[in-house]
This record gives sequence, C-alpha cells and structure tokens, in this order.
Amino acid sequence: MRGIKRLQIGKKGLTPEFVKQLQNIFENEQSLKVAILKSACRDKIEAKKMAEELLEMLGKNYTFRLVGYILTIRKWRKPMRD
Repeated sequence: MRGIKRLQIGKKGLTPEFVKQLQNIFENEQSLKVAILKSACRDKIEAKKMAEELLEMLGKNYTFRLVGYILTIRKWRKPMRD
C-alpha cells in the first residue's frame, strides 16, 4: 500500500510551478498532504486563506481540510464546490 504524497509550501508561497506540480500529482492520486511552513504564513487565518486560494487555482473538483498547518487536499470525480 502506498502512502499519501506530501509536499511543503515555503517562503515563495503559491507559485504557478507549485500549482502545476500539484495538478501533475493529482493525475495519479486522489489525496495529498501539504505542510504550510512558518516561512509561508504568519498564522492559521493566513494559512486558511492560502488553502482557499490554492483550491481556486486547482478547480471545483477539490476540497480541503486544514488541521494546524497541515493541509489535506482531496480530488473528487465531480465538482464538489460552487
């Protein structure tokens, strides 16, 4: 059994290259964990805004759950958000 892929968002934040990397991973995976490092944001409110912005970039077939500074993103077959 394979584990869930893990990535990190660092001081550069959400770059187009990072989003492209996520899209490539989601071609073969259904879920992914992303650690938001302290150098990327100051507090949990900013981390949530970053997560929402990332989902807007990915599309409507994705949902997220933020626990602390660990973001779990899941891809669904059909759109889950408006």
